[in-house]
Amino acid sequence: MEAKIRKIVIAGVMSGITIFLGATHLGFIPWFSGASLTIMQVPVIIAAVLEGPVVGTIVGLIFGAFSLFQAAVAPTGPADVWFVNPLISVLPRLFIGLTSWLVSRAINVISPVVAYIGAGIAGSLTNTVLVLAMLGLYRYIPWNLIKTIAIVNGLPEAAVSAVLTAAGVGLYTGVIVRARKSKI
Repeated sequence: MEAKIRKIVIAGVMSGITIFLGATHLGFIPWFSGASLTIMQVPVIIAAVLEGPVVGTIVGLIFGAFSLFQAAVAPTGPADVWFVNPLISVLPRLFIGLTSWLVSRAINVISPVVAYIGAGIAGSLTNTVLVLAMLGLYRYIPWNLIKTIAIVNGLPEAAVSAVLTAAGVGLYTGVIVRARKSKI
């Protein structure tokens, strides 16, 4: 029962953080040429690493739904019109948690910290690659430009996600370990 409650709490907290980051625009770090690096995927990645792919998918759904809602209700740029399509705004975000969890589990045998970093990179690149692929399939962005966007935006986003994921999961697990030790 305690594990089930923890999953619900982590899903709720990470979903709340996702909504907060989007609503305040703190989830978008200004970059150059009017582009932004997003960190909206980080709560999805952290949720998946801490509680598994189902919780990660739930938070990813919140991320995607919020992206769709923002694009429809309060667009901030000309590209937002594309994100009214749920195949672009929601579908790719459903895979962030699964990918992050799989990478985290695979690398965790080597080192938990390396697993957190790997999950951050994998989750962020999943978001970037799938969103850009959908934009390419709908021909909103030419395929030759997608590679450039992936490199210029995607790789820095992955690096930032790796650092924030490692810090977030490390902080959470460190706090839990200390709290359990103090009860003994």
